[in-house]
Amino acid sequence: MIIVQGYYPLKGEIEIQGSKNAALPMMAAALLHKGTTVLDHVPMIQDVFCMMGILESLGCVLCLKDHRLTVDASEVSSMQIPRDRGRAMRSSIVVLGALLGRRGEGEAYYPGGCSIGSRPIDLHLAAFQRMGVEIREENDMIRAEAGTLKGADITLSYPSVGATENVILAAVKAEGRTVLKGAAREPEIDALCGMLKAMGAKIRGVGSDCLVIDGVEELRDASYQVPGDRIVTGTYLFAVMAAGGEAVLKKGSPESLGCVLDTMRAMGANVRVEGDTVSIAMTGRPKAVSITTSPHPGFPTDLQSVAMAVMAVGEGQGYLKETVFEGRFATAKQLHKMGAEIIIEGSEARVTGKGFLKGARVRACDLRSGAALAVAGLRAEGDTMITDCCHIFRGYEDICGDLRNLGGRIRRES
Repeated sequence: MIIVQGYYPLKGEIEIQGSKNAALPMMAAALLHKGTTVLDHVPMIQDVFCMMGILESLGCVLCLKDHRLTVDASEVSSMQIPRDRGRAMRSSIVVLGALLGRRGEGEAYYPGGCSIGSRPIDLHLAAFQRMGVEIREENDMIRAEAGTLKGADITLSYPSVGATENVILAAVKAEGRTVLKGAAREPEIDALCGMLKAMGAKIRGVGSDCLVIDGVEELRDASYQVPGDRIVTGTYLFAVMAAGGEAVLKKGSPESLGCVLDTMRAMGANVRVEGDTVSIAMTGRPKAVSITTSPHPGFPTDLQSVAMAVMAVGEGQGYLKETVFEGRFATAKQLHKMGAEIIIEGSEARVTGKGFLKGARVRACDLRSGAALAVAGLRAEGDTMITDCCHIFRGYEDICGDLRNLGGRIRRES
């Protein structure tokens, strides 16, 4: 359980952890190389530990110390992602692309994770089939096998981050050229490509929606740094907006948050960027705005719940439209317990700011929902008690410690 005491303004300076959404596919990419890969600035979070378990079960030798992860994938003895770990998080599916790139075969279970929407993997499987992979589905298991993995022209009907990552991982060592159109443009894709290029991969078009990948026979040892987590940065910036005050966030990858920072400014925050550091100051209540989530460079769905919490304590009436994951509005029900005025109509939410909320016992429905409730608690009278906090620790290394370092009254209890 996490307990938050409200009405304490935030002030201070912290360093942002490494990106969860970048680290996980980068860890999977280490499977492609019959040698050693080193990743720095790796976040110490549950999803990383889960991915470590998957890689170890496949035969890799790993060492994580002081946020530096060493992966020795010289010997891979298994081609099957364990059921329990695979179903524990949705990002496990990207390991399948790495296994195909490593040995032309792999087995995985349909992935699990947060209950925020269906997230079908049809796009992943269709792309693999274009590359000569035979797909067999037995109950909830996927068996993928290719005599020779071949480059192909692939067009994604939707810019799925996971499907883009899987195609990249499979194509890096495939025979010939892969042209991927309709690719996702999230910064985490850029980080994955940067790491693979450091390992010797040939990838062009990084940052665009069209990637050209020429397969290579072998990769090489490399070291690469995981970028700062833009979603954690956005969460803490929104926390300052809810509670009031000012903060300096280092290694926050502000260059990847253009749309979000513009939204914060429209809500009344004074936001400044200098290099990889972002500073924020907030006086008064946040102003109501209209937000529509969309793939990068649009407003990220991972920050929609947190934005909802801030709008609930703001002034005026704002609107949120969710276009990525239909389950994101589950947070509204928990905010209702705290006195928030939110009306859901299909894929849209109408939020009327009330200035403050009241502490209550609430439940983290998913990773980002839990963070949103912690932010709401910073502007609530009395204590807010958040249960099912295991979701939060999947993506936030130490949300309680970070917010305490900024002056927040928040603690974790067994």
